Amino acid sequence: MGWVDEIAELGGLQAADRDRLNREARRISVPAGTTVFGPGAQAENLIVVLRGAVRVQHVSDSGRQIVLYRVHAGQTCIMTTACLVAHEAYSAEGVTETAVEAVMVPRRAFDALLGSSAAFRSFVFDAYSRRITDLFLLIDDVAFQRMDIRLAQRLLVLAGGAGSVAITHQQLAAELGTAREVVSRLLQEFRRRGLVSSARGEIVLEDAPGLRRLSEAG
Repeated sequence: MGWVDEIAELGGLQAADRDRLNREARRISVPAGTTVFGPGAQAENLIVVLRGAVRVQHVSDSGRQIVLYRVHAGQTCIMTTACLVAHEAYSAEGVTETAVEAVMVPRRAFDALLGSSAAFRSFVFDAYSRRITDLFLLIDDVAFQRMDIRLAQRLLVLAGGAGSVAITHQQLAAELGTAREVVSRLLQEFRRRGLVSSARGEIVLEDAPGLRRLSEAG
């Protein structure tokens, strides 16, 4: 069984197209904390994540970061898709958050199948359209949503049902696209209200229902 069989959305591929992807794509394993692409680099392969997660983020000239999205198992990186289609260089960076297993589909196979396979086009552009919608929601949040509401939302998402989040104030600032000082000030207010407590590198959700109510206030 090749890697294509691990991706449900590729189930409609013709046998010849499936064989080509299994034959030409290169399987890789990457440790956590590795930068897999960065601004100015050329995209030569479509990245399909099989296991783990890649964080895609933009870093401004001043050094401020914002997390744009994450690529999880079974997903492609739409930044890479855009660069492949437009023959443009990357304008953001991708960093593995965990150990990652992925496949690299070379440009020649990507271009050929994009033109000849309806199933492959659907896989690529369905993912692209969903992620573009997510990015518009992110823009809306950054531009119009109160920062305390966004912080409460992000803490709940990152906790994933657990009682704490292993994260620093700087990392939270990158998640929200703001300054560390803003996050520190808001967390101090959250602590005053009994919503969270914190130790070095960890934030404990003391009142998850209260955070949820705040996250829904917008």
